[in-house]
Amino acid sequence: MTVVKYILIAIDIIVCLAMIILTTMQAKDSQGASGTITGSTTNNFYEKNKGRTREGMLKRWTIILGVIFAILSVVLGVIYVL
Repeated sequence: MTVVKYILIAIDIIVCLAMIILTTMQAKDSQGASGTITGSTTNNFYEKNKGRTREGMLKRWTIILGVIFAILSVVLGVIYVL
């Protein structure tokens, strides 16, 4: 059981580091509060195909790694209780 703990800890650390790197690589949305008030969403080609761009891929992988990190953290918590 200790080998499984160490493997899960290593995977958790790798996922955490990858998530930090992906988060720092993302561009900042500069709409701020005025974009929230005015609702400045445009319906153009870029907005429709945003998932295929570099920013869309970075955002998608950040979400995936965040979910994996959360699941691994819960599993590690359960394993340490046992």
